[in-house]
Amino acid sequence: MSITENRGGSSDRTGLRAGGSKTSLRSSSKRYGEKLAMGVLIGAAGLSVLVTVGIFFALLIPSISFFREVPVLDFLTGTRWAPTFNNPDFGVLPLIVGTAWTTLIGLVIAVPVGLGAAIYLSEYAPNRVRNVLKPILEILAGIPSVVYGYFALFYVAPVVLKGWFGLEIGTFSVLSAGLVLGIMIIPTVASLSEDSMSAVPQSLRQGSFALGANKMRTTMRVVFPAAISGITASIVLALSRAVGETMIVALAAGTRAQVTTDPREAAQTMTGFIAQTATGESVPGSLGYNTLFAVGLLLFLITLAFNIIAGIIVRRYREVY
Repeated sequence: MSITENRGGSSDRTGLRAGGSKTSLRSSSKRYGEKLAMGVLIGAAGLSVLVTVGIFFALLIPSISFFREVPVLDFLTGTRWAPTFNNPDFGVLPLIVGTAWTTLIGLVIAVPVGLGAAIYLSEYAPNRVRNVLKPILEILAGIPSVVYGYFALFYVAPVVLKGWFGLEIGTFSVLSAGLVLGIMIIPTVASLSEDSMSAVPQSLRQGSFALGANKMRTTMRVVFPAAISGITASIVLALSRAVGETMIVALAAGTRAQVTTDPREAAQTMTGFIAQTATGESVPGSLGYNTLFAVGLLLFLITLAFNIIAGIIVRRYREVY
């Protein structure tokens, strides 16, 4: 038998089963379970999109009726918000300023503290310490926001700000609301950022150490840029939650809608107005009732804009390994 024949015979044997039939690399059985799982996953993804679209149109339709009576430019640039007065004004700028104050103060607290906690847990903490500290940190995310609201109202404002720091501050202020709001969103930044940094391949750290970099330089120049996508997502999620938070700002920031430049003063936020007004007293279809949907639509669009901007930043600066 020639070498060619041996090769051909070997090739034939690999293509035959014990009984002489040819084997197939493709499974002959129909994978109904896999198709069912795929259908469920596609349905879940589609349902999330449909819910988002449904929320948008639920806000849009009453808002159209509102803007037929109130010009959009007057709504966005007006500096007086008094929708329930005898001579109503619908300038939403005071609510935007109040929301911006509480969100900015919250991010100033949450981002540095959250990223610092994430860096420590991911790069420096021993496993035993990490396994204890991370669940404790995440407990903060499970505390009801109404508890945070009363904490800001009865402890942060009178004891911390007035007692410890001697600030001239009233019962309600955007400063106390923003500080507690920042505490509430710390776990969002810390947990997601830590997960992103822990997912960075260990080989990148080892390569940096081999080039002579120390621990901190490796963390800031290698690990942090590699995890920037997840870190950005955590900050955007914290921002969205801060903008949409209701109970803390409704209880601690106050109900006085004004354009304030001093965080020690009271101010009303968009979510605070919705919580205060949506009590069932407004007549459906009335101008006061549609005001709720106009403010809600603006809040929806602001959050959407933040997410779009964050997506652009992530795509531009993301490093793939």
